[in-house]
Amino acid sequence: MPNHSVLISWKNYLTLCKPNVVAEMLFTAVVGMLLAVPGMPPLEPFFYGTIGIGLAASSAAAINHFIDRKADAQMQRTEKRPLPTGGLNTVNVLTFAAVLGISAMLILVFLVNTLTAVLTFLSLFGYAIIYTLYLKRATPQNIVIGGLFGATPPLLGWCAMTGEVHPYGLLLALIIFVWTPPHFWALAIARREEYAKVNIPMLPVTHGPDFTRLQILLYTILLLIVTLLPYLTGMSGLIYVGSAILLDIGFIYFAILMMRKKDNKTAMKTFVYSIVYITVLFAALLIDHYLPYTL
Repeated sequence: MPNHSVLISWKNYLTLCKPNVVAEMLFTAVVGMLLAVPGMPPLEPFFYGTIGIGLAASSAAAINHFIDRKADAQMQRTEKRPLPTGGLNTVNVLTFAAVLGISAMLILVFLVNTLTAVLTFLSLFGYAIIYTLYLKRATPQNIVIGGLFGATPPLLGWCAMTGEVHPYGLLLALIIFVWTPPHFWALAIARREEYAKVNIPMLPVTHGPDFTRLQILLYTILLLIVTLLPYLTGMSGLIYVGSAILLDIGFIYFAILMMRKKDNKTAMKTFVYSIVYITVLFAALLIDHYLPYTL
């Protein structure tokens, strides 16, 4: 019985970290690290940078659980999270978030570099406090503005390797920034009734699903333009740009499909595709970067 309790508690703490979201963020951060150097990265900043950024993202996720606990309890998608179910209490969650956040900052300051630590802290504070506590409930453009904080992982990874804010690192962040609204709005359309119930002004709640579908289409077209920039600026080559164009055509296809088939199932398919999209896009960046070294 004690072992079972320990297992449940461990799972609750893992859930606080939003492992799927953090894993995707860490993947883009690692890609940023690897793109920042010509060959293999220096191991120490790579290792400690990955841990520090991952701990900071997990801390922000835990704070998000704390702030959204009342809304989570009323939404089907989130009602089984640790705080609504009573698996953990607020003291548990805040203590856990503080330990993760402080550990992240110490690792980044002393084992990586101060710039990465500062930018990571700003990103953590921006997502956990500015977005979750204020923007999420203040404006239907919450995802657009809040996307600034969620777009930083590849820039943080680049800074961890070089100690500088490089234009290419900013370009990687720009890609995620433009990708975030169509990614999340697809989910928001499918879950709009739940958001309305807890008075969170997501775009499909305040402006309707049809308007949101149009915005998704416009953003996917903008994303096509933005994802050409790594090739046009000489950052990446033909492997990347070929992959990007195919992925963008797929995203635009789903956006048009959403305008024709106005059901939640199509919206969720678009949401799932958007996750595949960003993963494969960054994988293509990585393959394009390292292939010349293997030929």
